[in-house]
Amino acid sequence: MTMEVSYYPGCALHGSAREYDESARAVAGLLGVELRELPDWNCCGASSAHATDEKLAFDLANRNLSIARREARDLVVPCAACFSRLKAAMSESEFTNKGPQKELRVLSLLDLVFASGVVETLVSQKRRSLQGLKVVCYYGCLLVRPPRVTKAEHHEFPEGMDRLMELLGVTSLPWSHKTDCCGGSLVLTRTDIVLALTGKLLEEARRAGAEAMVVACPLCQSNLDSRQQDITDKTGMRYDMPIFYFTELIGLSLEHKDASRWLKRHLVDPTKVLVSKGISAR
Repeated sequence: MTMEVSYYPGCALHGSAREYDESARAVAGLLGVELRELPDWNCCGASSAHATDEKLAFDLANRNLSIARREARDLVVPCAACFSRLKAAMSESEFTNKGPQKELRVLSLLDLVFASGVVETLVSQKRRSLQGLKVVCYYGCLLVRPPRVTKAEHHEFPEGMDRLMELLGVTSLPWSHKTDCCGGSLVLTRTDIVLALTGKLLEEARRAGAEAMVVACPLCQSNLDSRQQDITDKTGMRYDMPIFYFTELIGLSLEHKDASRWLKRHLVDPTKVLVSKGISAR
């Protein structure tokens, strides 16, 4: 039986993060979930709108919520920044609207994996283990915080992605920087801060023994993947740390035919570490 959910890709997944969008849709299909793209969706405003105009930030996100309510399905959001804006708008809407609101659940894509029946399907459909690969899971600052908005149970030390990695055979290493900020909102205005923040994350990941990082946000992935050469030029430190979307690793475990295409879009080549573990993408 197929589960149908509304899907809000956001701007990044239709552009710079196409591999996240494609891998999300691909693995969802294999796991019995139909992602039905929200019709006529608009940009959620992250992070420019809420930094300049509070009303605009609410209106942009709330329009998407209104469409989702009409669609009458759970709304799944893969981007952590979009998820944060939509959850914030929902929280404000519930607080300010006196009339009854049509019930709507806004889920992150990671939440969906652990929804009823999906993770069990993943376990039964898994075609190969990714054993030998050592990673750290990086949630970023928006997927689980602030807890009053996200309703995350473990907002300081989330574990959902770690549990998922273990199901795939990946070794998820403990580290204390799961929810530190990568500077996503400053990517165009303060690249010096971005380099400092991403450099710290990459260094701590390496100290933890990680061969790669796993993320659930296109802004985090872009920062960590694209800034490594700049960090090397500035500090002399070289990392060559692949930054996987968790959906890509699910796709590898399910042996999806398009996995190699997703990985080719990364700036830091992920195939080197995979081949060293005897893992190949088709």
